[in-house]
Amino acid sequence: MLRPQTRLVYTPIRLLSQTSRAQFQVKTSILDKHRTQPDVVESPTHMAQESHLPTVEQDLKIKPRQPKAKAPFLSKAEDDPNNARLSLFKEKLGQWIVSTFSIDMDKSRSGPVGGGIYFGECKRQALVYPNEPLSDTARFYFQTLGLPVSFSQQVQITILHYWILSVRMRALPFKYAKQYQQKLVDRIFEDLSSRMTTELGIKSGRLIEGYLKDYHTQLLGSVLSYDEGLMTDDITLAAALWRNVFNANDNVDIRHVEALLVYVRSQLYVLNKMTDRAFGFGKFKFVPPDQVVQPISKSQEELIKQKTKEEFASMTLPSQKSVLSMDE
Repeated sequence: MLRPQTRLVYTPIRLLSQTSRAQFQVKTSILDKHRTQPDVVESPTHMAQESHLPTVEQDLKIKPRQPKAKAPFLSKAEDDPNNARLSLFKEKLGQWIVSTFSIDMDKSRSGPVGGGIYFGECKRQALVYPNEPLSDTARFYFQTLGLPVSFSQQVQITILHYWILSVRMRALPFKYAKQYQQKLVDRIFEDLSSRMTTELGIKSGRLIEGYLKDYHTQLLGSVLSYDEGLMTDDITLAAALWRNVFNANDNVDIRHVEALLVYVRSQLYVLNKMTDRAFGFGKFKFVPPDQVVQPISKSQEELIKQKTKEEFASMTLPSQKSVLSMDE
């Protein structure tokens, strides 16, 4: 039988804060047993599929609104990289402007990275349309975990992935952390507004504004509860996942909650392993739920840092300047 693909990562201690850097350490994690018992490591998908409890369909009270049309995934420039290419003259002019006026490229980069690359990562995780095959990640949520297929459910999954990324963003120097988080959140809500118009056919601006306020309230509540779980223990984090992603469903399969918990912890481990420079340049992609995250040795950790430094050593254009660390 084929084993799921494995990714290597270690258990880190990162520096997180809203206002300044302050050290924290996860006190207990469900992945601890994976470090002491490597033979029991399973992917989140495999964990969820192991359960043989009968599925109890959640009563949503009302029928979810389904998309009437399919909007472009991102902007045209982001859908087709060729559309975003500049002429040689414009490219040289841009490099001259950056160099002459000493533009802070780490701050400028927060838009295309936070509001572009990482926005796309969050959005695609649970994106689904009627009469279209599900992506591997969407299949994990809507088939393996049995979550209801609805627009609001997609929003909750997007919020979860926003929070995962925001944990790592808050480990950046404060002035850049604010920019990356704000660009990502702005783009998420801009996209939600557009999708409600183009996909759900909602024409009332007042109605859309009401939905956006509700989703913003949900985001704030979710982030607070997930942060509490991050700083305490897995029981608290699992409870937050149950309330937000599983809609506080009394009939939820607890093995499914555990699988999502492992998925979240795995993403945080990978993110915490990345240097500020690599993350700030948009090098992160969410580990698919059918893959396994395992610890790495100190020597492997140093090798990854060395490879990062080699990659960025050749990036010498003014627009590629960065003060973000390649060591942490």
